[in-house]
Amino acid sequence: MADRSFLDWPFFEDRHRDLASEVDAWADANVASLVDEADIDGSCRALVAAMGDAGLLTHAVARTDGGAAAALDVRSLCLIRETLARHHGLADFAFAMQGLGSGPVSLFGDDRQRQRILPAVSSGRTLAAFALSEPQAGSDVAALQLTARPDGDAFVLDGEKTWISNGGIADHYVVFARTGEGDGARGLSAFFVEADTPGLTIVERIDVIAPHPLARLRFDGCRVPADSMIGEPGRGFAVAMATLDVFRSTVGAAALGFARRALDEAIHHAAGREIAGTVLGDYQMTQAKLADMATDVDAAALLVYRAAWTKDQGAPRVTREAAMAKLFATERAQAVIDQAVQIHGGLGVRKGVKVEELYRDIRALRIYEGTSEIQKIVIARQLMADAPAHR
Repeated sequence: MADRSFLDWPFFEDRHRDLASEVDAWADANVASLVDEADIDGSCRALVAAMGDAGLLTHAVARTDGGAAAALDVRSLCLIRETLARHHGLADFAFAMQGLGSGPVSLFGDDRQRQRILPAVSSGRTLAAFALSEPQAGSDVAALQLTARPDGDAFVLDGEKTWISNGGIADHYVVFARTGEGDGARGLSAFFVEADTPGLTIVERIDVIAPHPLARLRFDGCRVPADSMIGEPGRGFAVAMATLDVFRSTVGAAALGFARRALDEAIHHAAGREIAGTVLGDYQMTQAKLADMATDVDAAALLVYRAAWTKDQGAPRVTREAAMAKLFATERAQAVIDQAVQIHGGLGVRKGVKVEELYRDIRALRIYEGTSEIQKIVIARQLMADAPAHR
C-alpha cells in the first residue's frame, strides 16, 4: 500500500489497520493469478472461493457461524473494497457482491435464513446476487413491476430483472417484488430465490466496458416457499434502502481504491518519463495535476470513512453521508483517473496499461447503486427534510 497515512485517522481502530495490511498482502500474493481476462465468470468464482478460504468474506456478512462481527462493520467493508479495487476491479466486484447479495439476509433475515445462507456465502461456497433493477425501474425503486402472488404456502413470481450483477453465475438471488400491501414503495417485499428454481431463467448476458457477470433475468411462474420472504410483507423498500445505506459508502471506497492506484501510477510514470532533458514530474503543470489528484483522493477518503464511521457508531441511517461519499468519491475518482491517463500520454489509452483499465473500471461506479444525479437528489431532500419549516 503506497500511502498508509490515512489509517492513522481517528476513524479507525487497530483491528482496521491490521485488516488493511492483511487484505493488501493477500491481494498482492493472489489476485493476479486468480484473474483471467478471457474467463470472467471463472475468475469471479475463483476469487470468491479464494477469499472464502482466506477468511476475507467473513467481513461481508453478519455473524452466524462464519461472520466476523455480530453486525456488518462498514469501515471493514470499505477498507477491503478500497484495497481490492486498488489491485483489480474484478476482485473488488467479487467481494462486493457477496456482501450486497446477502446484505438483506444479514440485516433482516431470521435466524433460520441467516444460518442457511450466510455461512455458505462467507466461506465462498455460494455466490450471491441482489436483484432490484428492472427494465422500467432503475433509480425509481417504487416503480418495480415484478409481482409476487401468494398461492397457498408459496409465492409465485412473474416479471423481469435487469442489470443484475453476478447474473448467470449466482447460486441465489435476493429478489424484490410487488406484493401489493400498498401503492408504490409500500407494496414491495424481498425474497430469497435459488438460481435453479423452476421458472427463473437467464434471458440475456450483458456486456459492459469493464467486463463482469451481468444479466437480465425472467421470472415466469417462479414458485418460492412463503418462508423465503426476507423481513416483513410490504417492507421490501425499507429492506432495499437499508441495505444500500450500508453498501453505498463501499462504492465510494472502491472508487477511492481506483483513484489511489491511478495516483500511484501517475507518480511513478512522472518520476521516470524523460522529456527534453528532464523528468515529466519536474514540470509545474504535472505537479499541479498530481497535487489536485492527491487532494481529491484525501477529500474522498474523508467522506467515505466519515460515512462508514457514523454508521458503525450506531446511527440508524446515514442516507445523506453515504450519498455524499458515493457522489464525491466516484466523480473525483473519474477526474483523478482521467488526469492519470493524460499524464501517461499515448500509453494511457493503450490496452493493457493499468490506467486504461482503471478508466474503464471507474465509469460504472457513477451509475450503479444510484447515479450521481440521484445522489444529489437524495442529499438535497435530506437537507430540506431537516430544515426548520418557514412560518
